[in-house]
Amino acid sequence: MTQQETSRPETRRRGTSRQGASRPEPAADVDEVYKGEVFKDEVFKVETHGIDPIPDAERHGGAKDLFWLWFGSNLTFTYVINGALAVAFGLSFWQATLVVVLSGLSFFAVSAAGLSGIRTGTATLVISRAAFGVRGNFPAGVLNWVVSIGYTIVNTVVGTLALEVFLAEIGLGGGTAIRALALGVTLALTFAVAMWGHATVQFAERWMAYVLAVGFGALLVFVLPGADTSAPAAGPGLSGWSLAFVVMLAGPFSYLPMPADYTRYLPRTTSLRSITWMGASGGFISSVALGVAGVAAATQTDMTDAVAGAESLLPGWFQTVFLALVLGGSVTNSIITLYSSSLNLQVLGIPWSRSRAIVISAAVTAVGSLAALFLTDFTTSLLSFLSLLIIVFAPWGGVFLADMLLRRCRYDSDALHAGNAGAYWYRAGYHPAGMAALLAGMLFAALTCDSELWTGPLVAPLGGADLTLLGSVVSGLAYWALVRRAPAHTPAA
Repeated sequence: MTQQETSRPETRRRGTSRQGASRPEPAADVDEVYKGEVFKDEVFKVETHGIDPIPDAERHGGAKDLFWLWFGSNLTFTYVINGALAVAFGLSFWQATLVVVLSGLSFFAVSAAGLSGIRTGTATLVISRAAFGVRGNFPAGVLNWVVSIGYTIVNTVVGTLALEVFLAEIGLGGGTAIRALALGVTLALTFAVAMWGHATVQFAERWMAYVLAVGFGALLVFVLPGADTSAPAAGPGLSGWSLAFVVMLAGPFSYLPMPADYTRYLPRTTSLRSITWMGASGGFISSVALGVAGVAAATQTDMTDAVAGAESLLPGWFQTVFLALVLGGSVTNSIITLYSSSLNLQVLGIPWSRSRAIVISAAVTAVGSLAALFLTDFTTSLLSFLSLLIIVFAPWGGVFLADMLLRRCRYDSDALHAGNAGAYWYRAGYHPAGMAALLAGMLFAALTCDSELWTGPLVAPLGGADLTLLGSVVSGLAYWALVRRAPAHTPAA
């Protein structure tokens, strides 16, 4: 991060809003404030801010922007695959649909996690220093970067394969050269938008959402009427139910370390309630619609190869459009994960601007995507590894949300960036309550996890149930029990 990014002066005095937050007073034009330097967050211009607090003079937008961000970024074929997996675990159409709907409600927690971004003007993984301490926050920051890049690789591979088939169908042939071209196009679409930054990310998500919503709506119309709604001969059992919930909830839970990345530019006077509802409804509508499409498809055809399976249910004229939808959905999701990964690297101490840090993430994504496309077992291994990390991120999310609720989103913004000189250094950089609660949740999650790489000792006694996600509840309750009031260093309302 450059000195310019971390030392810009506040440009306006603040009053008090109805919500108890600060209300900016009228100010001079941003250009004049910074003596000719332009730091505006504009579409198709490289964003100059990183994790440094966004000044009031540069804040803009409204809660509706969050609807389009979460709606567009979740119009991804992954939810079709997850819905199909719920049926593969033995659930009927209506049972699987219930899982999809209940899991979609988790976007209310994801959206609420962004409230702290308005109060502090900075990224989620900076704010979480308050819950874990500056050093205690570091391991989760490393793992979150790995998860962000991992899911970006997976989405890039899915988009590349769809584009490869699309190019073959329009007569460009196949082979290594075409696959390499498809990968280059997919990476370029993702990197260009994420590189420009916040304003361009929001702009792209909105306009891509318009197109993808129409296309995926047509997919639902083609697939839903033929769904088999009869109940299976044998029930799924506790194991089937729990695995279905883990699959459907893993996606929303993976977003918990990033919501404030997209709320930090909003004015302090933005209604906190509208932020929660707009963001949550965006993610809920898209994830549920596509999840139900996957459930319906799985009751009619073999979805082992989900793209081929869904394509077989569509009229011939729509199949090429369908491949374009898969590509577009992969790109919209990769954009936000790649963008947040650049902020993540700054949190970890990379002394570069956000736009330079993103080059690291893009390069690793490119290498990982090449391996996934030309080493056939790499993608399976990567997905298994990413699914195992829910052992960490479910408890991490529980502690972060509990801390945010206890503080009522009130933080000492300067202390979040002050390192060992700030109030959130706690004991040698670790917050004892946060770390103890995190370890308690991780222990529970590890004992009850059922994945390809690890099966906890309590899974068999529980009848094969995977209760990994309840690690968030365990950690959240443990943190509340250890703190029981507003945590230390919480500013007064």
